Amino acid sequence: MVNFLPAFPAFLLILVRVTSFFLMMPLFSYRSIPTAAKIGLGFFMSLIMVFTIDAPVLEIDSLYFLLIIKEALVGLLIGFIAYLILSAIQIAGGFIDFQMGFAIANVIDPQTGAQSPLMGQYLYTIGLFFLLTVNGHHLLLDGVFYSYQFIPLEQPWISFGNENMAEYVVKAFNSMFIIAFQMSIPVVGSLFLVDIALGIVARTVPQLNVFVVGLPLKIGVSFIVLLAVMSIMLLVVSQLFELMLSTMRGLMDIIGGT
Repeated sequence: MVNFLPAFPAFLLILVRVTSFFLMMPLFSYRSIPTAAKIGLGFFMSLIMVFTIDAPVLEIDSLYFLLIIKEALVGLLIGFIAYLILSAIQIAGGFIDFQMGFAIANVIDPQTGAQSPLMGQYLYTIGLFFLLTVNGHHLLLDGVFYSYQFIPLEQPWISFGNENMAEYVVKAFNSMFIIAFQMSIPVVGSLFLVDIALGIVARTVPQLNVFVVGLPLKIGVSFIVLLAVMSIMLLVVSQLFELMLSTMRGLMDIIGGT
């Protein structure tokens, strides 16, 4: 206990960054995980990290409170950028739902408490299972640990005025929508062709009620195409995880000024 007392201020800063990261990070921020478990995991992770990252001896003064705010912002920013990239799966599901006609039937996501499209929730659940299968949650925890190599504990500021940071976040938004479009284009493109075919049928056979036939037809075609391209979607999801980790590292580089 005597050896721990000089490292106690650094331990509190590490605890702030880790718990802030858990507030936004995919999988660890969900409501289904008890708050006590999150706090306990953050506490023991911080306790291990304070003796493994060679934390400096800090004093509790006016600068220390600035460091607390900085650590909270760092954890929130890194967790947000990871959640931002992974939310491309739900956006792709929203694109598919809009074309299938499921856009009016959103469901409540029990993990976040927000409304989510049906196909988006389905694909997102598969993506989370895939993330756990490839030990992606371990890589996210590694990202928290190695963040101190990029953003030192004693660095008292974040350069929000740096134009590279704003450009990097905008590029992350752009990448998210590009990946969502890539995941949804097989189904959306197929349904576009179905719409063209239904339009031709409506003009050639006016007696046929296209609105009654079109909805179940589009739903059936969507599920067939989804089954056909599911392996390709999983490949895109694996690339999405790589992009998420590289984006987290790039943002830490910019914040750290390296």
